[in-house]
Amino acid sequence: MPTILEILGWRLFFYSNENDEPIHIHARKASMECKYWIDIKGFDISEAYSFGLKEKEKRQIRRIIFDHFDYIVEQWSEFERRK
Repeated sequence: MPTILEILGWRLFFYSNENDEPIHIHARKASMECKYWIDIKGFDISEAYSFGLKEKEKRQIRRIIFDHFDYIVEQWSEFERRK
């Protein structure tokens, strides 16, 4: 479960056992956790699930993902290449 970014208390990471899933990112902060699908071509994200997040936290993690979109995509590509 490699961590690729820690910011504002959020830890963004990939799970190493999700072999056949398209590009996505997991995030955890305290007891909150979420997963977002990443649409590279459309420069967009969509929520796969979230636990314990209120709208404020959802806005915050979405902003973090968008602010680091290219970096997350690069890290995903590197992560997939090393598997």
